[in-house]
Amino acid sequence: MNVAAPAPLSFRQVLAIDVMRRVWYAQVISLLGDFLALFAVISAVSFRLHGTPAQVTGVQIAYMLPLAVLGPVAGVFVDRWALKPTLVGSDLIRAGLVLLLMISTTLWQVYAILVAVSSVSSFFAPAQSVTIRQHVPREGLLSANSLMQMAMMGIRIVGPAAAGALVASFGARLCYGLDGLSFVGSAALIGSTTFIAAPRASQAAGPSANSRIHQIWIDMGQGLRFIAHHPSISFVVLAMAAGLFTLGCFGPLIAIFVRESLHAGAGSFGAVSAMIGIGLFAGTQVLRTLGRRMSNEAMVLSGLAGIGAGVLLLGALPFIAATLASTFLIGFAFAGIIVPAQTLLQQETPHELMGRVSSTVMSTVFFAQVLGLVLSGILGQLLGIRAVFFLCAALAAALAASGHFFLAAGHARDTRHQA
Repeated sequence: MNVAAPAPLSFRQVLAIDVMRRVWYAQVISLLGDFLALFAVISAVSFRLHGTPAQVTGVQIAYMLPLAVLGPVAGVFVDRWALKPTLVGSDLIRAGLVLLLMISTTLWQVYAILVAVSSVSSFFAPAQSVTIRQHVPREGLLSANSLMQMAMMGIRIVGPAAAGALVASFGARLCYGLDGLSFVGSAALIGSTTFIAAPRASQAAGPSANSRIHQIWIDMGQGLRFIAHHPSISFVVLAMAAGLFTLGCFGPLIAIFVRESLHAGAGSFGAVSAMIGIGLFAGTQVLRTLGRRMSNEAMVLSGLAGIGAGVLLLGALPFIAATLASTFLIGFAFAGIIVPAQTLLQQETPHELMGRVSSTVMSTVFFAQVLGLVLSGILGQLLGIRAVFFLCAALAAALAASGHFFLAAGHARDTRHQA
């Protein structure tokens, strides 16, 4: 006799969980602060330090590269450390580091501070993912991850206007101060709740530093092997990487596309950029309903196909209406990748491996985004911007098609092993 699966929890039910509610509030506050600070840094590098386009792009790379490099190592420690002190300590350290931007006078000082902030964030992000997995029941994970993405995209929609107004009226230093306060507020919210106990990875007893380093490599390998030997997880990791690679290519080129292909100005650029956030926000709203009828893997496949269609439309029809529609579709489809992918990771990963797996995934997708940022300018110069969009569309379509057969083969192999 088959037992019906529990109905997915609503947003309200998920937010009724005290730890989840406070983590979500903390996410909203710290994301707004981060957006204000990053916008202010780009503004300062562009106008106060007279940075070149490559130096402005370097701001984004400095912020993302440590997340890509340190992720697998950070996950080893997150699986061993207590979650609450890790989250609170990361917030407080980042609050102090962000305030150093107020006294920075050179571009290299700005880069160094951003690298330091991002290095600490490489511990916070997997700890946050483990916290959600630990406190939210399985049937609530899709809604929980949707809420986290809604917070991110909501800030992306309202953030540009707020950041622009604050920087123009009060200067970059106010934004740095607000970001520091946002980290303190996040630490206070997380620190004021009680975490439940959960299994953690055991500390390896070793007589020397060499043995401890060896154990770190062993622990990192466990996370990598789990991903590699789990067909669904390895596929969704690749899908997330492809989606963020596409967005990495798309982001730096869209302003030039609006200027040269649409022959439009800054107002149109703002509207086009906002449509991605609006699309992603809308996509997260419908995922809980789709989750009742579709598997996480099917939603990820559909998301990849949707991104391919959106980028193809973007390159094929250089008109403002089509561009607005295509960027909305890209954002909507990306929700179909990132939210079910994160949910599948949390559902399928054992508690004791969650930090290592989530941080390795974070490392992979941020590396893909950095690669997209670096390659976008090179490919755009060599091939043209619309050609880059067509290449991204072909990549998404190829991954969606190959992913279908890859998952089918993996499920067939699992069925044979169970028989």
